[in-house]
Amino acid sequence: MMEKSTIKKIILENQERIPDLTVVKRSYSVEPLANYIFTGQRRAGKTFFMYSLMQDMVKQGQSIEEILYINFEDERLIGMDVGDLDSIIESYRELFSHKHILFFDEIQNITGWQKFARRLADSGFQIYITGSNSEMLSNEMASTLGGRFMVMEIGTLSFKEYLNFNGVDISDNIGFSPDRFEVIRLFDKYFAEGGFPELLKFNEKKEYLSSIFQKVFLGDIIARYQLRNPQALRLLIKKLAESTMDVVSYSRMRNIIVSAGFPVGTNTVIEYINFLENSFLINTLLNSNAKISIRESKKKYYFRDNGILSLFLIEPASFELETLVFNHLRLNYGSNLFYFRNGFEVDFFVPGEELIQVCYSLEEPATRKREISSLYKVYDKNPVKRLTIVTYSTEEIINENGMEIKVMPAWRWLLES
Repeated sequence: MMEKSTIKKIILENQERIPDLTVVKRSYSVEPLANYIFTGQRRAGKTFFMYSLMQDMVKQGQSIEEILYINFEDERLIGMDVGDLDSIIESYRELFSHKHILFFDEIQNITGWQKFARRLADSGFQIYITGSNSEMLSNEMASTLGGRFMVMEIGTLSFKEYLNFNGVDISDNIGFSPDRFEVIRLFDKYFAEGGFPELLKFNEKKEYLSSIFQKVFLGDIIARYQLRNPQALRLLIKKLAESTMDVVSYSRMRNIIVSAGFPVGTNTVIEYINFLENSFLINTLLNSNAKISIRESKKKYYFRDNGILSLFLIEPASFELETLVFNHLRLNYGSNLFYFRNGFEVDFFVPGEELIQVCYSLEEPATRKREISSLYKVYDKNPVKRLTIVTYSTEEIINENGMEIKVMPAWRWLLES
């Protein structure tokens, strides 16, 4: 049984330190009376988003004593199980008589936490929860929690947020402002390093990114799922990184891993990829123009952050550009985002809205012709409102056959789209 004295000490320490923390606002908002589960990648900023909610509550007149915050990755709570969770509530009530607002951080570390959270919600408590695996979004989870929680994914920083974290305010005419040079300079860093908030304070960026990956790889995947073949999984991750812009089949991945000396079956590859998705390391993209069976077996895979992707590539620029565009579109369109392939290919297709090609440079005439031609051919059968080519630095308008294609540098596209 967890000692109440330890829990009380943790509660009081958190109440003392949280109001004075320096927290930069994120571009997320919540319903004031709702219960929430915040989920997403490790180190993407879920905890600091909760800190900002707590600070806002204090500014609006809530007493800090009415806030109960517990981080279940606190080493003093090692060994806590679901039977100890009621001790948290009891410990608080022995300290204060207030009706408290609950903040539970990384609660997935406690097996069986769901029924506890549901019981508290049923009792009228307001609860905010974070977790770092997408099983918290599963159908089983939804059934257990019975619709009592809203779910919000907290991702790594968008480019707008990254600029804000660096003290740059964005105006509507940024493209003509002297500030655009600072925006472009910061874009180069964001492009190569990704958007983990804490990365800004570290000099050794690669080491920090590697530590995040190792935590996900060893803790969230290998240990959680008790895998016995970590070398095969690591090779799969590397090959998915190298295949970022290509369609990948399960059988192809299996053959690559087997040829490297790791005997795995296709079902194991499918299982491993599911684990990578559950840990918010990668996302899948389906072909909108394929039968269901082909859609499910031949997908594209994108890493959730450019910085993690860059760990596995020698010359990552083209891969990073397409990954950057994918993640921005995913946050805007969710499951309504596809790629299109049927003899010719368009990188991203939002039915009825937009067709987007991603091309690092349009300088080569053959490349230029291919990208433009593919857009027109897909548009002919699938008309949309906008045709776009996102590049690293090129900007122009292409008018052909009565249609307009906007060619935009990625920094501007991220700010305007």
